Amino acid sequence: MDVMIDARHLHRRFGPILAVDDVTFTVAQGEVLGFLGPNGAGKSTTMKMITGFLAPTSGTAVICGADIVLDPIAAKRRIGYLPEGAPCYPDMTPASFLGFIARIRGFGGDEARRRIALAVEHTALQTVLAQPIETLSKGYKRRVGLAQALLHDPEILILDEPTDGLDPNQKHEVRALINALAPQKAIIISTHLLDEVDAVCTRAIIIAEGRILADGTPAELEARSRHHNAVRLSLARDDIDAAGALMRLPGVALVEEVEDGEGRGLMIFPRDGRSIVAEVSDLVGTAQWPVTALRVERGRLEDVFRAITTRAAA
Repeated sequence: MDVMIDARHLHRRFGPILAVDDVTFTVAQGEVLGFLGPNGAGKSTTMKMITGFLAPTSGTAVICGADIVLDPIAAKRRIGYLPEGAPCYPDMTPASFLGFIARIRGFGGDEARRRIALAVEHTALQTVLAQPIETLSKGYKRRVGLAQALLHDPEILILDEPTDGLDPNQKHEVRALINALAPQKAIIISTHLLDEVDAVCTRAIIIAEGRILADGTPAELEARSRHHNAVRLSLARDDIDAAGALMRLPGVALVEEVEDGEGRGLMIFPRDGRSIVAEVSDLVGTAQWPVTALRVERGRLEDVFRAITTRAAA
């Protein structure tokens, strides 16, 4: 795959504060990169540097072959950017604002109308086109910002919290749009919503204290969770010493009692993330325990996120 975004040793200082510390990564065509981190981690600052909104203290980003520091106009032509907060002119309507953006991008006449209509269709703005932007809900303002980012059909999309303020149906629509656009583009999504990574991202970076701490596919990151390959077991009777028997299995590291939406049960954690479901199933069958539920857990991205960012803060 062709590399379309190449961030090279980005640093950014605000006085004595080092907000971004040697951030380096690439994004290829067809990739949707989730940029994860706690508040103040450096996510938005990194995205502002990649888009040319903020000059790096050192380092650069190359966008489809154009250096954002040395050739910013050529680089910005390839980028659609949805900033944090989706700033728009509040006294404009979405129709007039998108017309203004079309003119800035060099489109006029039928071509401008075609592109505006397509952006409106993608973001479902038809019912609010004539309302002043200042009167719109947070979700609709976000969709106006997304429409302007899509209007010139850029190769690169940089989206800072694209579903912030949207209701569940609107989130589903935006995520479906991102999935549809992804094969032809390189997309970076800054988010604090871990379910967004599962929904749209092919890869995720976790950043904290301005540094990249993890980089991999969602499955690779989930495999680092303590719940990866754990087994959730529920029995019809509670007079069985199941925990003691399970702890004697060679692949089992820990057994914990849990009570959740499925009721009471046992969470059986493996050694080194190995698969233990066969061992557990064999024991259950041999002992003839009255099982009501037995399933293998997926790794939990939340576990990995908390473990990594908590260590960084410490």
